[in-house]
Amino acid sequence: MTNFILDLIEGWGYLGIAILMFLENVFPPIPSEVIMGLGGVAVSQGRFDFWTLVAVAVAGTVLGNYVWYGIGRWIGYERLKPLIDRYGRWLTLDWEEVEKLHDWFIRYGSGIVFVMRFMPVARTMVSLPAGMVGMSQIKFLIWTAAGSAIWIAALAGAGSWFGRRFAQFEHLIGPLALVVAALVVALYLYRVITWKPHDQR
Repeated sequence: MTNFILDLIEGWGYLGIAILMFLENVFPPIPSEVIMGLGGVAVSQGRFDFWTLVAVAVAGTVLGNYVWYGIGRWIGYERLKPLIDRYGRWLTLDWEEVEKLHDWFIRYGSGIVFVMRFMPVARTMVSLPAGMVGMSQIKFLIWTAAGSAIWIAALAGAGSWFGRRFAQFEHLIGPLALVVAALVVALYLYRVITWKPHDQR
């Protein structure tokens, strides 16, 4: 996975970043922490402009989230229950939690979309219930972009800071990115394995 990320960044530049961030939000196991961390390192090396990097990453993120939002609009709230009953373990959700999410979205939809942008996995999956409850597309796009911009700028800034101060450790970037990606996947698998529906807790 790390080589795939590095190859896209090296070969496709800003477009590669946008594609990676789009994919990260369609397939959550691809971690934005790694993508934007490496993008920030490229900023420190003079290969990217910081704010252009942030802008294209936000664009890719918003498009990726809009895919899940669109799926949510298409499925609708009432048609979700059979899917949750069957695949709830893989989303670590049961129907009781979905109902709570539904109620929260009715009351605090915009704030939830914004805050969840800072949460692993949830920052992508939050788009699904947003679509299901029929949240305004304009509100969804604005709050997704706002939260994403803060998160992405922080990650890129950290990567740039690391790249400027620890250039002598550049050979460790690939292995470090692999470790971060492995930790994200391991956390997800742990949640899947240990997850139990409410009625079994």
